[in-house]
Amino acid sequence: MNTTEFTTWQTFKATLDQNPDLNLQFQYAEGKWVDASYHITEIKQAPIVSVDCGGKMNTWTEIIVQLWEPTIQDSERAMQVSKALSIVKIVEKSLPLNPLGIVKIEFGNSQFDTRQMYPGEFLIDSDNLIVNLIPDFTQCKAQNRGGSCGTSDSAEECCAPLAKTEQVQKPKLQMVNLSGSGQACEPASGCC
Repeated sequence: MNTTEFTTWQTFKATLDQNPDLNLQFQYAEGKWVDASYHITEIKQAPIVSVDCGGKMNTWTEIIVQLWEPTIQDSERAMQVSKALSIVKIVEKSLPLNPLGIVKIEFGNSQFDTRQMYPGEFLIDSDNLIVNLIPDFTQCKAQNRGGSCGTSDSAEECCAPLAKTEQVQKPKLQMVNLSGSGQACEPASGCC
């Protein structure tokens, strides 16, 4: 995974540190906001180890900040960045977070299925620090290495079907009489 395309924990936290007196708002879709009464329920660190379709091992770390909207809205104004930083401090006392980990925000409500999204951009608007979220996506890492997945004859390609000569042939089964006579077992002979 190319971490230069995503917000790292180090960048995310530095942005919060620079704006402690602002209110922290999250926009999860055009004109749709996480309710101001949200809570940061947990921060997860997920080390990922995968093998892609081209056979290459990939590793990276994700830092997932989970937001929850209570059913009863109890605030007109989102939490201050300083409060979010106090939660981060509590978490980091028990779990040192990888500064190069890729940040994802996990959120859902009754109108929006729970999913993990990336911080796309940070905006300051009046007394608010706004984090615009963008959807997560799938990708073919083999293609990202310069291959054109499925269009080349290269052995490195991941999605192309094996040529007929490369396909593994299944061995034919042979029935053998285990009674020691060395004769093959015939169907309906009673030896099997």
